[in-house]
Amino acid sequence: METGRQPSMSTRPWFASSLRVLVRESFETIILALLVFMVLHLSIQNYKVEGPSMEPTLNQNEYLIVNKLVYLRFDPAEVIDALPFYDGGADETDRYIFHPPVRGEVVVFRSPRDQSRDFVKRVIGLPGETVEIVNGTVYVNGLELVEPYLDGKDNTTMAPVQVDQGTVFVLGDNRGASNDSRSWGPVPTENLIGRAWMRFWPLDHLGVL
Repeated sequence: METGRQPSMSTRPWFASSLRVLVRESFETIILALLVFMVLHLSIQNYKVEGPSMEPTLNQNEYLIVNKLVYLRFDPAEVIDALPFYDGGADETDRYIFHPPVRGEVVVFRSPRDQSRDFVKRVIGLPGETVEIVNGTVYVNGLELVEPYLDGKDNTTMAPVQVDQGTVFVLGDNRGASNDSRSWGPVPTENLIGRAWMRFWPLDHLGVL
């Protein structure tokens, strides 16, 4: 007659199974977190306003959220080249997945003169247009541009500038204190980082731009 009890092994499979579930769920959580981080990194970025060039719209030390996807482009030629039996005949210029820059939008971009510096300005002139400034009044293709976002005008005068394809003409809202396309010409659209979408700091200035 057996008087002792044999050690139970039933807990070991349960423990191993639970450990596998824990490892799998932890791995899935890490992968999901990495995917969320990558999506956020690729789609938005924060930007700190430096200087008075966009006053009164934006002020020193305000923080913005920049939409980096809005001006995302693709090259149809690369897609077309991958298609079998294609022998040309289509417009193969770059296209925007969402939409190209629009006049009046506030954008963040890499400086044409120093790629390590980012600026925030407003889009004024679009590809193919002519921009001229007479005593502080902006004319686009000979028509006066209404600018309700300005807090007064300066007396700037600028000879007509042709905005080439693949570029945009930008100005700061505070014309008297802005280094912009009047100094270094239109900005290549490839320099655009994105559209300034929202101001999130300080909280009392929170809002969509």
